[in-house]
Amino acid sequence: MMPEGLIAVFHALPYILQGSFVTIGIVLGAMGFGLAMGIPLALGQVYGSPPVRVAARIYVWFFRGVPLLVLLFLFYFGFCSLLDINLSAFTVSVAVLGLISAAYQSQIFRGAIASLPAGQLKAARALGMSDAKAVWFIILPQALRLSIPAWSNEYSIVLKDSAVAYALGVAEIMARTHFVATRTYQHLPLYLAAGTIYLILTYVGTRGLRLLENKVRIRGYSR
Repeated sequence: MMPEGLIAVFHALPYILQGSFVTIGIVLGAMGFGLAMGIPLALGQVYGSPPVRVAARIYVWFFRGVPLLVLLFLFYFGFCSLLDINLSAFTVSVAVLGLISAAYQSQIFRGAIASLPAGQLKAARALGMSDAKAVWFIILPQALRLSIPAWSNEYSIVLKDSAVAYALGVAEIMARTHFVATRTYQHLPLYLAAGTIYLILTYVGTRGLRLLENKVRIRGYSR
């Protein structure tokens, strides 16, 4: 006969796997939001005026310093209630994770921009290009390619942090696993199954980004 733990995992696996789609949605939404905000933040820190640089640094300092769970509660139970904004727990989770990811991604992009030769911008100016066009067409395409390895690490971090969204009641992997475990009392096998799902999602995502890195790698730059 199958052990009770394996039976519990067998029956609960389809239900838990449904939560993986919610988890993937949180991760993709947060990474996309972080990318959209991280690039302007990085550009502001490198090329912005002193007030813009200070504002960007304060943003990065705040969202890197406050714990994720505190920010989730602050936005969901605090700001949304105070401003009478009706947002779902899923939306708040994506937004908060995206705001945090933007702070980290801005540092990734800032480092990639700083690693590029300064003469490229000067050469673009000599050819009559404006600074905005030079950054958009010359600097950013290279910086984004160089950022892929670190961006892969950020994907893994956001994926693991997405499990905290269960604190708001989001029906992702961890929330569904916890729901089944509290009713079957088979905590160890069920949480091992959840951990395995996270490992698979991490491997698939990082492997895909590694393939993208190899495809768009700039010749002449070391890995």
